[in-house]
Amino acid sequence: MKKYKVAVVGATGAVGREILKTLAERNFPVSEVIALASGRSAGGGVSYGEDAVLTVQDLAKFDFKGVDICLSSAGAKISEEFVPRAAKAGCVVIDNTSHFRMDPDVPLIVPEVNPDAIAGYTKRNIIANPNCSTIQMLVALKPLHDLATIKRIVVCTYQSVSGAGKEAMDELFVQSRAIFVNDELKKEIFTKQIAFNVIPQIDVFMEDGTTKEEWKMVAETKKILDPKIKLSATAVRVPVFIGHAEAINVEFEKPITATEARAVLKKAKGITVIDQHNEEGFVTPVECAGEDNVFVSRIREDISVENGLNLWVVADNLRKGAALNAVQIAELLIKNYLK
Repeated sequence: MKKYKVAVVGATGAVGREILKTLAERNFPVSEVIALASGRSAGGGVSYGEDAVLTVQDLAKFDFKGVDICLSSAGAKISEEFVPRAAKAGCVVIDNTSHFRMDPDVPLIVPEVNPDAIAGYTKRNIIANPNCSTIQMLVALKPLHDLATIKRIVVCTYQSVSGAGKEAMDELFVQSRAIFVNDELKKEIFTKQIAFNVIPQIDVFMEDGTTKEEWKMVAETKKILDPKIKLSATAVRVPVFIGHAEAINVEFEKPITATEARAVLKKAKGITVIDQHNEEGFVTPVECAGEDNVFVSRIREDISVENGLNLWVVADNLRKGAALNAVQIAELLIKNYLK
């Protein structure tokens, strides 16, 4: 089997570490793995697999010539600067930031949803990884769209603090402790208190009152699944460390029952259905942490609209919502294109 030289940008961050862990767990065929981060992290070490420790190199000084694949998760501004340089050097970049997602020459990929679109990477040598909340929603909805054609989606997300990075996780921990010991409560990452609270703002506000996170779900769904789908999203940050949850209401063009939806979802790749009408018959973020699949529960018909369903969808945002999706894209890339 051919082996590939792989670089991981943002290797010291939460998603970067998860990418390294996922590459090792899935035995991705590597000849060499290179950990890249900012100059202040250079010289440190990050784990790769159970025994290996990689020395972090400075991204600003790194030459991508000879690197086959780069998995990047270091922020949109950093991607804007280095991704074209890496792509020009002949490296195929799978970018986990928002910078290239809506570029018409860059495919935006969820392997279970639109794998054939990967072929478009040759235009710029770049593939974009979608937003975490979009990924889990579309994995759950693609089989239903194929069955009955989606007209409209109304989704409310309940997104964990890990989606905002390690510093956000630290803030939830520190604030929670401060409340219990009656210390001063400090806000540095979030605009409102996150401990024991929910915040209906993720990313910046746009002119129409929508947040950028909500806009991403609309725009990315149209690019990945179907441009005709109408979508309304409300994105909420919740005091959970890992795992995003979504309450999704879907209106279809054709009749579809909860029984039919449950049956098709049970057969779909990358989905686990746990849907029983009792106190243990659904999945929460705590239970999905560390898992690869998207979990679907609370499948029921919406009596307020014709051809409507309600779903509860949960996934580990660091794995399927970021690292695993990127690695799955790389697996398809070497299987079908980089032979």
